[in-house]
Amino acid sequence: MSHQPGLLRTSRFAPLFVTQFLGALNDNVLKNAMVVLLTFQAASWTTIAPELLANLAAGVFILPFFLFSATAGQLADKYDKAALARLVKLLEIAIVLVCGAGFWLHSLAVLFAGLFLLGLHSTLFGPVKYAILPQHLKSEELVGGNALIEAGTFVAILLGTLLGGLLACAGDGTARITAVGLAIASAGYLAARAIPVAVPPAPSLAINPNPLTETWRNIGFAREKPAVFLSIMGISWFWLFGALFLAQFPAYTKNVLGGSETAVTLLLATFTFGIGIGSLLCEKLSARRVELGLVPLGSIGLTVFAFDLALASPATPAAGLGALGLMPLASTWRVLADLLLIGTFGGFFIVPLYALVQQRSNPEHGARIIAANNIMNALFMVVGALAAAGMLAAGLSIPMLFAVAAVCNAAVALFIYGLVPEFLLRFIVWMLIHLVYRLRVREFDAIPENGPALIVCNHVSFVDALVIMAACKRPIRFVMGHRIFRWPLLKFAFRTSRAIPIAPAKEDPAMMEQAFAEVGRALDAGDLVGIFPEGKITADGEISPFRSGMSRILARNPVPVVPLALRGLWGSFFSRKNGPAMTRPFPRGVFSKIELVMGAAIPAAEATPERTQAVVAGMRGDCV
Repeated sequence: MSHQPGLLRTSRFAPLFVTQFLGALNDNVLKNAMVVLLTFQAASWTTIAPELLANLAAGVFILPFFLFSATAGQLADKYDKAALARLVKLLEIAIVLVCGAGFWLHSLAVLFAGLFLLGLHSTLFGPVKYAILPQHLKSEELVGGNALIEAGTFVAILLGTLLGGLLACAGDGTARITAVGLAIASAGYLAARAIPVAVPPAPSLAINPNPLTETWRNIGFAREKPAVFLSIMGISWFWLFGALFLAQFPAYTKNVLGGSETAVTLLLATFTFGIGIGSLLCEKLSARRVELGLVPLGSIGLTVFAFDLALASPATPAAGLGALGLMPLASTWRVLADLLLIGTFGGFFIVPLYALVQQRSNPEHGARIIAANNIMNALFMVVGALAAAGMLAAGLSIPMLFAVAAVCNAAVALFIYGLVPEFLLRFIVWMLIHLVYRLRVREFDAIPENGPALIVCNHVSFVDALVIMAACKRPIRFVMGHRIFRWPLLKFAFRTSRAIPIAPAKEDPAMMEQAFAEVGRALDAGDLVGIFPEGKITADGEISPFRSGMSRILARNPVPVVPLALRGLWGSFFSRKNGPAMTRPFPRGVFSKIELVMGAAIPAAEATPERTQAVVAGMRGDCV
């Protein structure tokens, strides 16, 4: 069952969600209203060309991310994040007043000061909203919470952009813009007052005022764990990718589709709706875990549908049609489908990455690592905007720019997955469970959150280890027969998961001794080790006697033993029923039901092979 509706009813999450939603909404109301006014009324404000003003405004807004993200991360690690949220919301009220003064005075300098302060507001709040989630949410709620934050942010961006444009075009727009901005900021402050206390992880931290040295230090914290740092690179790439598409929508609508202003809104709404759908689907598809397998799936979708968008773009634009006028055209539906799917797969891509950064970061450095992420996001977006401007200036069409972005996305994905094969491993496991089987997990809370344990299970098929990997929140190092370990189809998965190959003593005593030694080192390091004590895959569906190897392991490392039982894999493509495995494609059809049942942990002193076998056999029952 999804945790998302429940989270929106809890005091642990709902006030934070409302606060960040209103903050993102207000940022975009004020920013877009300012851009529209400067675009269409530039002559009464300044002699600077409107095109240059729009780019200057974007630069002024993003500048605080470079200057103050490092400081914002330190503040969020040193002080109560709930108190910081309230102070940031008070600052937002003051910023609206500054913007209102700029509107009233027709002062470009005051308006740009307000825009700079809006960027500062987002810079200060970013580490607060992401670093507070692991403190207030349970591990199984983390994906759902991030999904709601991402979906809410993009919906707020859409609504704020639309509302800001409408206010700017209305009569006496400047006064209304200020009034609406004050109302939203005040509501955000009231919501922030309900955010529960978040005890600071590093209250004795000495603030380093130098943004350059502190930025480098924060990036160093992120680099301590390669998966965290590369996840930040992936998040930053997505912001570059998404910002590139959003920036082209007005020109693409006018020059490629032949649409009017209302058609721009249609494209923006479709793209944003897709990101919301993808973000909210993440919790269901990941079974409420941080499922890295969705990240490669997301990158595949981003590449395929961005490239198709380039192909789907009409060669000849229509004649200035509005959104309703474009809808009867077949090419419009394909473009909208591509944008919807780009957004959806973007949600699959980014939500697990944010959750991984939060889950695996050192808690003492959590906010500062988020600050490093914000800096990298800003840097990537600036570089992407400059690169896109350069390619367009060189004569590249917008559809071709989308195609280049798709190819670059594939290259970035392959680079990241080559450095951290865990992403591809989880993708393979996720695909197995969702495209071949329907896995039901029962009572899977006995595996300890931390520390070593020995996982034992009956051995039914060649994919037993992959099924257990898919269900377990923690990585498991399985002891595998060396022949299975070398199979081309399974070699990548087992090597990436650091499986331990073993051979019988009669065949290779040195390999066997080496395997037991590696098991000991893994348990000493606090890892989970998985074994199939039968020593072979069943040939008749029955459980063979558990061998004495588990007793040898427990004699050296007396760790808890967690018994598992697989049901429903006997007779599947990967089992040996009616002959060799993998010789009859899908004998039980696709999406066949399988179960993984877990029993309570058995103390090492009581975990004899006979007792453990009896427990596993009892959990398996008659369902093989």
